[in-house]
Amino acid sequence: MSIDRKVSITKISQSKLEATDLISPIFGKVYSDHMLRCDFKKGAWQDLKIIPYADISISPANSTLHYAATIFEGLKAYRNIHEEIVVFRLQDNAKRMMVSAARMCMPVVPESIFMTGISELLKVDENWITNHPGTSLYIRPFQIAMDPYLGIRPSDDYTFMIITGPVGAYYSQPLKVKIETNYARAVVGGTGFAKTGGNYAAALKPALEAQKKGYDQLIWTDAVSHEYIEESGTMNIMFIIKDILITAPIGDTILNGITRDSILTIAKDQGMEVEERPIAVSEIIQSIEQGNLQEVFGVGTAATVAPIKTIGYNGVDYELSDVESRKYSLGFLDTLDKIKSGVMEDKFGWIYKI
Repeated sequence: MSIDRKVSITKISQSKLEATDLISPIFGKVYSDHMLRCDFKKGAWQDLKIIPYADISISPANSTLHYAATIFEGLKAYRNIHEEIVVFRLQDNAKRMMVSAARMCMPVVPESIFMTGISELLKVDENWITNHPGTSLYIRPFQIAMDPYLGIRPSDDYTFMIITGPVGAYYSQPLKVKIETNYARAVVGGTGFAKTGGNYAAALKPALEAQKKGYDQLIWTDAVSHEYIEESGTMNIMFIIKDILITAPIGDTILNGITRDSILTIAKDQGMEVEERPIAVSEIIQSIEQGNLQEVFGVGTAATVAPIKTIGYNGVDYELSDVESRKYSLGFLDTLDKIKSGVMEDKFGWIYKI
């Protein structure tokens, strides 16, 4: 793509790369040498700056600290078999961040800033991207309000930033999850479809309570009746029942997951029957009891495909099929990995080459 915005680059004096484990990095603990910053001031986005990764200074009265005026995205870069650096569905992440910004009364980050920023940052830190199996460079674009003002209103000034870091698997083993029937993640008319910080902060307490009972994550249900399944933890969730792929429809309470859309697209392309519809908790329990539930898995950028081995509901733990024998979810993961690595043709136009 042509770069139509000025990008200044200030490089770090000494790289952390040699002292960093790129083979088995812990998710979200290690960051690359540089970051990108672009400020919104006086009603306009300013020039982009690539600078050494470091702490930033903000006012104690910053409205992000008090009112969660923040949005973010998450995507990954890979080094394919041709030694090219590629990003998976970059443009779709740019568009989704625009949706989040509109909901949170923030100025939209133009696609040119989003894509140019990521492209130029990855060029500077390209040595942080390996082709070791199971690894990638996680990319975290985010936008925060910058006004030092305690009044509740949209900010005048904002900052858009991008940080990156090497990551391995988000989950190291199949998940044990609990169907949540007390707390709610999101409500109709709320911010559930946006990637905004408050959604995730509100999920910490119920997730911690589940973890104390031996579960890894939750399956969220609707806020009104707790009878319909929505998401699992920070992922979309999918079910295979009688060889049909079923997932809840996107809407106010469910994030329009990019991995979700990718798997639905692959499944349809392979001729599989797909249903996007409300899924009752009772239907899932009944399908387990009748032996019709073949697979359950979470899908998202961080985990890609996370197999679920146990579902807890009303004090009963339901054990699901052996993970190693699951042909559908493992097949989807294999197809995605092959597209990202360049082994398989990208006929869907998902790969963006840096």
